[in-house]
Amino acid sequence: MEKVWKFLGDHWPHALEVIILWVIIYHTYRYFRATRGARIFTALVGLYIGMTLLSEWLSLTVIGWLLKYVSVILVIALIIIFQPELRRALAELGSHRLFSSVNDKTRQRFADRLVEIAETLSRKRIGALIAIQRSIDLKQYLETGTELDCRLTPEIAYTIFHSGTVLHDGGMIIRMSDERISGAGCVFPLNNRELSDQSIGLRHRASMGITDESDAIALVISEETGAISIAMEGKLERDLEEDELKERLNGLLSYAVEEEDDDESSEEEESDV
Repeated sequence: MEKVWKFLGDHWPHALEVIILWVIIYHTYRYFRATRGARIFTALVGLYIGMTLLSEWLSLTVIGWLLKYVSVILVIALIIIFQPELRRALAELGSHRLFSSVNDKTRQRFADRLVEIAETLSRKRIGALIAIQRSIDLKQYLETGTELDCRLTPEIAYTIFHSGTVLHDGGMIIRMSDERISGAGCVFPLNNRELSDQSIGLRHRASMGITDESDAIALVISEETGAISIAMEGKLERDLEEDELKERLNGLLSYAVEEEDDDESSEEEESDV
């Protein structure tokens, strides 16, 4: 028994190291496996490992020497390939609950208003695409549409997305910090991921695209069926009922960070000085 405890005492750091590496590799695999660069990543890593084993087995000195330098290029290539996913991961870390200070009452009020808007548009079969800005600024997409600065209400949302208006085809951007509409008629990036459901249209792909490129939350209302969907982290949840939508929004908005409020407060302090 003493030998067992001695063995554990001598080697527990190695066991801990293996567990940490396994957790990192497992979660990295789960995070990136459904992305558009997953196949490229698998091919590059597989080729690198295969060539390394072959050079060691056959004592191919020159190839082994080249692989040491290629590994640096491989790391840079992977960073470029997974740049959107890495940016989103860092955004999620920055907007984690530990770093967030969103007031529960404000979140609840904002979620209720979004649900009211979604239900109003759904009943009237008005197609809509709404992006809720969190910690990452959506200014680059705001510039593709018409900038606004108005209060968020069901009436204004209905007016914007009504088929007779100029802005109805684009997306709307909303700031959570002051519950105001930043712009409408905006062009969002389309998600190019292979989808098994061919019925997913451009609005839904755009909702997945904007949430893939940022930490925004997107609401989609189908013009044909009135079904309400929500997108987050490039993933789409379809046909949500009112209670499901409210619960989902409350959970997602709890991670939001009100950076604009912090900026405004700092500006006020500077003006006071």
